[in-house]
Amino acid sequence: MKLLVTIVQDQDVSSLLEALTEGDFRATKLASTGGFLRTGNTTLLIGVEDERLDSVLNVIKRTCKTREQGDPSPTIPFSRGGLGVKLEKISVGGATVFSVDVERFEKI
Repeated sequence: MKLLVTIVQDQDVSSLLEALTEGDFRATKLASTGGFLRTGNTTLLIGVEDERLDSVLNVIKRTCKTREQGDPSPTIPFSRGGLGVKLEKISVGGATVFSVDVERFEKI
């Protein structure tokens, strides 16, 4: 069994949870905040049997798409010369998935 720690952008969460439910996968939703952009995202904990791992990863890939958006932060203060840099467009979205082996699982 695997535990997938899956970090997705807030605007993808509803679609992903719906797709997971349709695929008979279960997830626990946790609110989280991204480090670089300091914007809200969601962390999903998904338990999955080893033989269904590829299926759930395909659901995540189909649902969580990358997109470009304007940089919401004012400036990045650690640029050369200390003048700060504003990024025009940045790529956001998609998903970051960590797969962890589960030694023991009990549903109580």
